Order: sequence, then C-alpha cells, then structure tokens
Amino acid sequence: MSIALQLKQARENSGYSQNEVATILHISRQSISKWENERAYPDLDNLIDLSNVYKVSLDDLIREKQELKEKLDLTDTQIDEQRKRLSNVNTKLYQNTDEGLILLIVSLISTMIPPVGIFVPMYVLWRNNKYNSLYKTIMLVSIIAIIVSLTNSFVIFSDLFLNLGTNTVYPTK
Repeated sequence: MSIALQLKQARENSGYSQNEVATILHISRQSISKWENERAYPDLDNLIDLSNVYKVSLDDLIREKQELKEKLDLTDTQIDEQRKRLSNVNTKLYQNTDEGLILLIVSLISTMIPPVGIFVPMYVLWRNNKYNSLYKTIMLVSIIAIIVSLTNSFVIFSDLFLNLGTNTVYPTK
C-alpha cells in the first residue's frame, strides 16, 4: 500500500476532512490533496504532525514505503527528536475564537464618536481574521465606519476651527 493511501485511510479513520487537517497543521488543503494523490510527499515535520493528529505511529504511516524513508533520510533518532520537539500539536480545529459579532458591533459603535471612529475600526481590521464568521462583513463595515468617522470629524473640525465668526444666529419669534 502506498503512503498516499495510508495517509488517506488514516485521515478518514480519524474522521477529519482534508480542510480540517490543513487547518490544524496550518498548511493548504491542496498540500493534503497532493500527498494523498502521490503528487508530493510530506516533509518530516508534517509527517510527525500527521501521525500525532491521526493518532497513528509514524511507522504505520510510512511502513511499506522504504524508498520514502530513504528519500527523507530518516533515522529513528531524528524521528524521536522531532517527535519530542513537536509533541504538543494542538488538534483544536480553529485555534482562534470566533469574535466576528463583537468586532462588528465595536466597529459600528465607534462611528458614534468621530475621532475614535477613525482608529477603532483600524484595530478591528487588524484583529479580524478569516476564521471569523463575519470576516468580509467586518471588513466592509470597518471601512465604511472609517469613512463616516473621517467625514464627521472633518465637519466638526471645520465648524469649530475653520469657520470662526461666520455663523449667524437668528432670533426666533
């Protein structure tokens, strides 16, 4: 059995999709696909990570592929050293918490305070990541919040400092 089939069977036995494994290992889904279709081989670090994620020994993953061992120049001591170094693989799928709704609300509320509304959405954009449920919406709302806050800040600044003495107050009857 080839390593590609062994990797695919180990992944399926663990109940993970290619996308989930790629997310856990912080690599692309296409890499997992290439490994499972024999278009490429995983490197030593990824093999160790895969064996930890799938809860399968490294020997079982590459047992029948002696040429792969030779290709990677693996020795048992290197494997043990790498396993000790990488023993704490975080198998939590999305290590980031979903803070999309909070970031969206913070960005919207910041528009009520014009000078603050310029900088807070910038922080929200920096904090936003692709694992948030409202990723693209947060980007759009933050950009609009910055534009609205810049406009409001300019209006306030021009009313207070640029048009001194030009305002006329009319009495009411």
